[in-house]
Amino acid sequence: MNGKIMIMNGPNLNLLGIREPGIYGKEGFDEYLNVLREKYEGIDMDYFQSNIEGELINKIHETGFSYEGIILNAGAYTHTSIALADAISAVTTPVIEVHISNTARRENFRHVSFLSAVCLGTITGFGLDSYELALQALLLRRK
Repeated sequence: MNGKIMIMNGPNLNLLGIREPGIYGKEGFDEYLNVLREKYEGIDMDYFQSNIEGELINKIHETGFSYEGIILNAGAYTHTSIALADAISAVTTPVIEVHISNTARRENFRHVSFLSAVCLGTITGFGLDSYELALQALLLRRK
């Protein structure tokens, strides 16, 4: 392992800070990521966002055998993509599923995740701090 952590965001998460701020908050992800990188300056964090399912799958394949961990917010693909679940199953890098909102408190279709069963764990409902909690969980595995 090279000690790197990949943070991946799926569809519509490029609009954080603008999109439905009552649900997703008013802070953009780039701002948050800068704060996270400063706080954990010894951790090498890469970031990737795509609205395209196949690009997310390709990035999982690319990083899923050499990174220490993947933090994945697949957005709506969480509830629809067996292909993403298969990609996660195919790699050896642990993946933690994150969601900014508490999906269990939202629409019924958001209650089902095709990814949870193939991920190391799931963190939902803590706003952008869900990413930091996932990072901490990966760092705890180092001990």
